[in-house]
Amino acid sequence: MNLLNDPWLPFRNREGNVIYRPPIAVADPDMIDLALPRADFQGAAYQFLIGLLQTALPPQDHGDWLDRFIEPPSIEELEAAFASLADAFELDGDGPRFMQDLDPLDDVKDGTVSGLLIDAPGANGIKNNTDFFVKRGRVEAMCADCAALALFTMQINAPAGGAGIRVGLRGGGPLTTLVLPESPDANLWSRLWLNVVTSRALTRSGQAWQVPRTDDDTLFLWMSPTRVSDKKGTEVLPEGMHSLHPYWSMPRRFRLLFEDGPCRCDICGREATRSVGRIRAKKQGANYDGPWLHPMTPYRRDPKKPNEPPLSTKGQPGGLGYQHWSNLVLQDADTSGALPALVVQDYVSEKVRAVDEERRFGEEIAVLLKHARLWAFGYDMDNMKPRGWYSVEMPLVAVPPAQQERLRAWVQRFTDLARQIAWMVRTQVKNAWFDRPSEAKGDMSHIDLALYDATRGAFFHALHGFQQTLAKADDAPRLPPDVAERWYRTLKREGMALFEEQALSGALEAVDLQRATAARRQLQSFLAGRSKGSKAIRQFAETGGFALVAEPATTEEGVS
Repeated sequence: MNLLNDPWLPFRNREGNVIYRPPIAVADPDMIDLALPRADFQGAAYQFLIGLLQTALPPQDHGDWLDRFIEPPSIEELEAAFASLADAFELDGDGPRFMQDLDPLDDVKDGTVSGLLIDAPGANGIKNNTDFFVKRGRVEAMCADCAALALFTMQINAPAGGAGIRVGLRGGGPLTTLVLPESPDANLWSRLWLNVVTSRALTRSGQAWQVPRTDDDTLFLWMSPTRVSDKKGTEVLPEGMHSLHPYWSMPRRFRLLFEDGPCRCDICGREATRSVGRIRAKKQGANYDGPWLHPMTPYRRDPKKPNEPPLSTKGQPGGLGYQHWSNLVLQDADTSGALPALVVQDYVSEKVRAVDEERRFGEEIAVLLKHARLWAFGYDMDNMKPRGWYSVEMPLVAVPPAQQERLRAWVQRFTDLARQIAWMVRTQVKNAWFDRPSEAKGDMSHIDLALYDATRGAFFHALHGFQQTLAKADDAPRLPPDVAERWYRTLKREGMALFEEQALSGALEAVDLQRATAARRQLQSFLAGRSKGSKAIRQFAETGGFALVAEPATTEEGVS
């Protein structure tokens, strides 16, 4: 089975039908999305195809990129571009196998194919009978198509796995961020090509761009014997590898054991004539070290320790929301240390500008990419144990490069106010619930998350207001007062509503009305900017250029 030539990927067309075709189908304008049976497979398949386009058709400059965005290659052109890479994408056979050890690993015991799934219970979980929520035996056989995606998903996301079991190039549980067109009807080509960057953008300092070759083991590790990492000095460093290697990293040593005969795949449910039920796995695969930067992952560096390599942004409990938007989109290496993914930086700083320049020169190009979406997804890992999978889409706005720092400052001001109000709502809910709130135990972060969720739409509405202001601004535009006041009023309204919902939850006889009324009064005073502790409210109003209007005093019944 060859992953470039065989029809192994499920595509969704404009009529909503799912059709299995080879990767060249991305050039078919009728294909609008992928339709994988698992969320992590869907994210991995996007990364597979983006990496394939980046390897086979790297644009030389943004003009070249724009030409292909407007006029995609034909299926025949794409087939010709992929042809030179085909030898590296054989999934089985006697020669090199895609993302598998060149050694057949006959010296290790077989294991179940479920070992390729990040959320499958590990050996200790099965031995100790602790697989309470994700049970063993769910996946005992996969069709070759799903086995290929499971293998790729594990290699690009490999979590910590114990001594000698190597973690992925970007660390365990990395977030992936991609740029998507705003229109839900956009074809698959535009969804993928938005995340392809120029060869120059990928080439790091001290590197020279090399034309990809299948026999280059600095690009495709599986084409040569394994770089065994059983001793010091065997680390795989970025300076010794091809600049495209992050798309094809391979930290784990696997061999898929194929079986001929009828089988129903436990992942996609389809009948197959060839399947994978067992695999071989061995320790001491490629040990990635050094300042790796994956083009589709955001990072963070410590501004106080510039010589230390950056760390990839990971999934965290509580998921992803607008409070994370700035660090995922806007670079701030010197202050917060935020390093958005290269594909996002390239969109914000280069692609939109290239389109604007073409339009200024009189080219008949529609207004492009002014509004796009950011797709962020990944596992939330606790070492080697997955706690959850997150996938969220958020608006992605573009502003002139000279105004990006101002956009970051405004967004930071808005999210800081939200955090302050979330903290105060949570504090007053505790004051309403407990006689000794400072001694109360337990996680109450769900209150913060509820406020963020309730104000999500208002934040992104404000974001578009920022974009409109900055697009036509002078050198030092002011924060738009109407946008700032609307944000404050929304947080104030939703904060009070959340307090009343939480403070009076439970049986009425268990509620201490006197305590709840006092907590409500304190929260109202804070939100109105009248208390000693509400300096942040007053400063926000002053900076935003709007007036805080005093509210009527609260009655004993808690009704204003």
